[in-house]
Amino acid sequence: QEQLVESGGGSVQAGGSLRLSCVASRKFFSVSTMGWYRQAPGKERELVATITSGGASNYADSVKGRFTISRDNWRNTAHLQMDSLKVDDTAVYYCTLRNSWGTVWGQGTQVTVWGQGTQVTVSS
Repeated sequence: QEQLVESGGGSVQAGGSLRLSCVASRKFFSVSTMGWYRQAPGKERELVATITSGGASNYADSVKGRFTISRDNWRNTAHLQMDSLKVDDTAVYYCTLRNSWGTVWGQGTQVTVWGQGTQVTVSS
């Protein structure tokens, strides 16, 4: 049975970067479209980015110019480089592998983006 193992999630301050990785065990990785989806609390799961077997990529408007999807067919691995992260990028990120046999989902990895913070001054 195909398995996808994600890694690279974590916590980062707004403006920072994270790189997610997804390793597939299926020997047909090279002919599959890889993708990343995310689901924030209380929201529906949404597409983030996909990359075809030929290397053509597609991005959600909300991440264009900030995220980059890539793949390494020799290592059966897909990556999602996330730069200039925003608080709104906080979500569980899922890797997917899709081909003519169907779609496989990873278990998900949490990405949490913290705000810059606001100075509060109390004076008497």
